Amino acid sequence: MGSILRFWLGIYLGGKLGTRFPYGTFVVNITGSFLIGMVFAFLTGRSHWSPYWRYLIPIGFIGGYTTFSTFEFETLRTIQEGQFGIGLLYVLSSVVLGLAAVWGGLIAGRALP
Repeated sequence: MGSILRFWLGIYLGGKLGTRFPYGTFVVNITGSFLIGMVFAFLTGRSHWSPYWRYLIPIGFIGGYTTFSTFEFETLRTIQEGQFGIGLLYVLSSVVLGLAAVWGGLIAGRALP
């Protein structure tokens, strides 16, 4: 369901605001980051909610909506645990290697018959 929402929101925003800037992806990533923080904060410490909801909503639905939110949450948790260097390494390596992977995928895709 999260993936479907991401798709439709991207289409809607692209149609309204144009595609020169990736508004749909940007809005999805930022709202997903906000939602995953809010949901984890809400579900943590509420014993009447099954722990499975912490997987279903943030990882299942919001993770389907955007994996960027999970990346942001994991980075924040690492920094909050006092591992700033690891958090920084995670951010830098994810961005740099992610861009390299997209570039490599484009090259590989263009090479296919």
